[in-house]
Order: sequence, then structure tokens, then C-alpha cells
Amino acid sequence: MINSTSRPAPLVIAHRGASGYRPEHTLESYRLAIEMGADFIEPDLVSTRDGHLVARHEPDITATTDVAQRNEFAARRRTAEIDGVSVTGWFTTDFTLQELRSLRAVQPRADRSQAFNGLFTIPTFAEIIDLARSESARTGRRIGIYPETKHPTWHCEQGLPLEPVLLAMLEIVGWTRRDSPLFIQSFESGNLRWLRSRTGAPLVQLLEGGDLQPDGSLKPPKPWRSTGGCRLYPQGSLPTNFDDPASFAKIAEYADAVGPWKRMLIGSRETDPHDSTERTRRLTPASRFVELAHAAGLQVHPWTFRDEPMHLAADYAGDPRAEYAAFAALGVDAVFSDHPDTAVSAFKKKARQ
Repeated sequence: MINSTSRPAPLVIAHRGASGYRPEHTLESYRLAIEMGADFIEPDLVSTRDGHLVARHEPDITATTDVAQRNEFAARRRTAEIDGVSVTGWFTTDFTLQELRSLRAVQPRADRSQAFNGLFTIPTFAEIIDLARSESARTGRRIGIYPETKHPTWHCEQGLPLEPVLLAMLEIVGWTRRDSPLFIQSFESGNLRWLRSRTGAPLVQLLEGGDLQPDGSLKPPKPWRSTGGCRLYPQGSLPTNFDDPASFAKIAEYADAVGPWKRMLIGSRETDPHDSTERTRRLTPASRFVELAHAAGLQVHPWTFRDEPMHLAADYAGDPRAEYAAFAALGVDAVFSDHPDTAVSAFKKKARQ
């Protein structure tokens, strides 16, 4: 376990709630994460047809709800292009909030418990804010939220921009300053620049990891460009060379933190070409990512940490706490975890009910 006296323990961000134990993005998943001691709960935000923000990992809800078994919605299955990728399924933007609330959440990962399928509803962003505030009052500790606006340019092109609604809701509870219990995150930069000019709340630039090569190096993701249907956010590009201090300086112009894939910090090389999981991969030397980000004044919040052996490099010998220890030693400021209880115990945080 981590016991560093030189710096605070990393914050624990409950990735989609306690998603290793409950269907993701449900109030029950977030509540369990809080009980486990998470510092932040993380809702991914998408829009309904009537403009409400709800928590789903993607606008496509085929894998995370029971919509495919609901005959009354069968005709709404369609194909949409989202950020240059063709997707077939059911989309939140085709449903009113009332219709979405009739659906039930399911566990999208086959290797995790299916026991809670069909029990929980899709929460609104307002309900998630209320949960964090009420649990903060009940427990006496500061519980924050870490919302991600999903595919903001695509939503804008549908006439359903996320950020104005988000800001209006945060204004109601007074979460508009740097010291608010909040981080707002996005994989796009244009919307973050738009937000920077309108809120003092902390902003996080998420970074796509790209493809992990057999030798442990990363092949940068292909850039995506909007079709031009959104005039709200400026079209921006992100740096791809994170060995260069200038890349971090550019992000620091508008963001307070970066959220990289953890393999950008510590890579892993292939040892068994027949095994596509992490369990047979071996770690490569750490990059200078944390050092360079900190030098630019940015916090570092890598994603995503999971307990299952298939997600752990061979060097960790099946112990997720060993992975947390390695990243804490690099000086990361927070981690996204599907299993927040493990992260809390690794960092010697105390889970308070």
C-alpha cells in the first residue's frame, strides 16, 4: 500500500461509479463508490431528445440498457455517424427523458456480475449532483463530481449542445469556481476552450491513447474533424508528441489537468502474440509525462485502473495494488478506477460511511 509523506495520496475517481460491481452510471453505482471512499464520482453526460442531461457512457445505449428487449422502441434502431464512425443502435437523442426513464440499466461487460441487470434506472445529471451534495453532508467529507461531456461536437450538430446546459445546472448550485468540488473533462479541446472563457471550474483535457504496439510504444490515434455542423465550439487539434514540453504548455492555456491513458505513462510490451490481454505483457520504462505535465502546471489523472487479472501486466503478479503503487510513485494526482475500494485501500485512504 501507498504511504508517502512527501505528497498527498492520489484522488480516487470512481469511473462510471463503482462500475466493477454495479451497472455503470446508475445512482446505485455512484452511491456504492461513495461508500467505498471515492473522492469523486464520474458521470458521462449525453442528451435526451428534449434536452436533459443523463448519465450514459455513449449516446448509443444498446449495450448498457434493456432497450433491445423493448418492442415498443424497436423502430428507433438506426445507424448514425458519430465522430466519423458508423454506429448502429438506439441513441439517447431519439428518446425523451420520460421514455429513457422507462428503461433499465444492464452490465455491458460479460465478465462482470449480471445479477443487478434490470434493477436500476438511468439517472439525470441533476440527481447525481443531489447525490454528491447529500452524501457530502451525511458523511462529513467532500465528495465531488467529475462529469465528461460525451461527443460534444456531435451533440451540437444534433442541435443539443451539452455545455450550455451543464453550465446552467452548475450555476444553480454555485459550482463555478476553481475550488468547486468538480472537474469537467472532455476528449475534445474546442469545447474546453469555450468553457474556459465562461467558468472558473477546473477543466481536464482527456487524451486518447492510440494503439498499443507489440514493443510497448503507442501509435497516435487518427485525427477526427467535424463536418462543420457546429458553430458553438472552435475546431481544435491536440498535440501528439508528449515528449515535448510545448505540448503540455499548449494544453495548460485552457486546462487544469490532463487525463491520459495509463499506457502513456508506463507502457507494456507483448510477450505472447496469442494473448490479447494485459496479463502476459511486460512493463516498459516510465515516460517523462508526469514530470513534463507538472512542470506546465497541469495535474495528471490517468485512466482506467481495474482489478481483473486480464487488465494487469505480468509484472504486477495479479495484484492491482502493485499497479496503483507504481503510478503513485510517478506522482500522479488522481486515478480513474472501476474498483474504488481497491484504490482507496492501496492509497491508505479511509472509507467513511
